[in-house]
Amino acid sequence: MIDFQRLDLSNRAQYAHYLDGCGKRGCEYSFVNLFLWGRQKAAFVGGRLALLSQFDRRSVYPFPVGSGELKPVLDAIIQDAKARGIPCCLTTMTREDCDEVERLYPGAFQFHSDRDSFDYIYDINDLADLKGRKFQKKRNHLHRFEEAHPNCQALPLDASNRTETLHFLQNWFTARKIENPHSDFHLEELALRRAFAFQEQLGLEGLVLMDEGQILAFTMGSRLDTNLFDVHFEKAREDVDGAYAAINQAFARYLRDKYPQVRYLNREDDLGLEGLRQAKLSYCPAILLEKFWARLWEDEDENTLSQSE
Repeated sequence: MIDFQRLDLSNRAQYAHYLDGCGKRGCEYSFVNLFLWGRQKAAFVGGRLALLSQFDRRSVYPFPVGSGELKPVLDAIIQDAKARGIPCCLTTMTREDCDEVERLYPGAFQFHSDRDSFDYIYDINDLADLKGRKFQKKRNHLHRFEEAHPNCQALPLDASNRTETLHFLQNWFTARKIENPHSDFHLEELALRRAFAFQEQLGLEGLVLMDEGQILAFTMGSRLDTNLFDVHFEKAREDVDGAYAAINQAFARYLRDKYPQVRYLNREDDLGLEGLRQAKLSYCPAILLEKFWARLWEDEDENTLSQSE
């Protein structure tokens, strides 16, 4: 088997050699996401970075990145999956990746579009300014928020408000888990607590909306590429009309002022949640980043055989 190991902060520079410039592949290739979420493991194989992602007993292999020859690495992944007794499922693939895998293994893999994992990437100026007719409803929504909260401030997340922010997030997750006890909110809560614990080491930046000592919304993200910033988390009080729209715009303006070279914001995927999908589409993404997955046909054949026995 491949000797996959948990990602280590002390080796971040080595990972960066493979991950830097992977913004076009999406948020799964952010070191921050790999470090924060689930049981992510990595190994350096033949000039490429191979990954094993495990969430709720489901294991997949994000497509290996790097400049080494691809086939020996994929051969190793196929053998690793067999040794672990799991399906060989490659994820976060581009169309070009699919074409290359088909060329190397004709007819061996089945390919599928992974619409629920498409990244929503926005022009930072669109989110910061909300200009034009297409954003008229968003501007109206924000005006109502500003009228109701004229003294609201957008403040960087730091030691002065970290305790209040954690309390705000604890209340947010408690309410969601009561509403939906079978959801995956516990995974996100764990990732967020890890983000707070390693904020400085990971280069995470956050913003809170504060009104008369109360936090109305929170967001946090990190650089994914030279001109691309990844928004990892965004939470707001559901009882405050326009809070999500306000934190969205405030963070875009904050990042644009601080990093003039950043052109795009990656607001990640919609998880297949219809309400979230409609909300993200309503902000008119500049890029809807396609992703695909591939699975060995022989795994499907063995699964079908086992079910028929």
